[in-house]
Amino acid sequence: MIVFVTKQIAYIFNARKDQFLLDIIKSIILGIVEGITEFLPISSTGHLVLVDEFIKMQQPKQFTDMFNVVIQLGAIMAVVVLYFHKLNPLSPKKTGREKKNTWNLWLKVIVAVLPSVIIGLPLNDWMDEHLMNWAVVSATLIIYGILFIIVENRNEKKKSDLHARYSDLDSLPYSIALFIGMFQVLSLIPGTSRSGATILGAILIGASRYVGTEFSFFLAIPTMFGASLLKIVKFFAKGGSLGGEQGVILLVGMVVSFVVAYLSIRFLMNYIKNNDFKAFGWYRIILGALVIGVNLFLL
Repeated sequence: MIVFVTKQIAYIFNARKDQFLLDIIKSIILGIVEGITEFLPISSTGHLVLVDEFIKMQQPKQFTDMFNVVIQLGAIMAVVVLYFHKLNPLSPKKTGREKKNTWNLWLKVIVAVLPSVIIGLPLNDWMDEHLMNWAVVSATLIIYGILFIIVENRNEKKKSDLHARYSDLDSLPYSIALFIGMFQVLSLIPGTSRSGATILGAILIGASRYVGTEFSFFLAIPTMFGASLLKIVKFFAKGGSLGGEQGVILLVGMVVSFVVAYLSIRFLMNYIKNNDFKAFGWYRIILGALVIGVNLFLL
């Protein structure tokens, strides 16, 4: 009897150990997906929703929902590290004017984040319940992919990026920052892409690709910190608990997303020096069509 019980305990322990290792691998995969897609205009949330259809961690849904949002903190920290000097208003290496411009930049970011706070908070639970699915993601992937191609074709004809009204962040007015923030509200719908909506909005309003992309990065900092804090509070408020294994799974995902996002940001900023966003538009359209095709076939 004692031998039987011991064998059963050992079997359960080994099974849990194997499952934990499998969830770590899945966390690494999701971290890579998050790191690549957070700042490219192709929708990180949309990709995580799609990947979750095929790679499901053996964890409670309450934890995985929180995980998919909070691992974005790793990607956001990549922005903080890469742009620390530019974002630091207290840097002793900056002149008085540069420090003032940095404070103004942060105020513009705060103004831009307000629409998402005002509109997003009341709708957060409803959107989680009704919009986190492949149908919504595929539709928004295609719609915004088409918009990117249309806008970039217009820019190509007008050469607007060469003669952009706002070619540096210091020249960006508060009113324009607010308009960009309103475009970010669109990204509350999964598959839209927070970076995609804000960059597209910035270009339409008259910012250069470079300015629109950088401002989108900086706008992500309070937006994603706020979204992550909200998810964590709701997770614990609904009785969730972060055990040792779940803590490790979450930490691994965040670290991986940080490393990959760091490389992804550097790639994107180099890419847009000589290229437009049409390639991302076509990628979105193709991916959206594939998702629709696969899911209709499975139905």
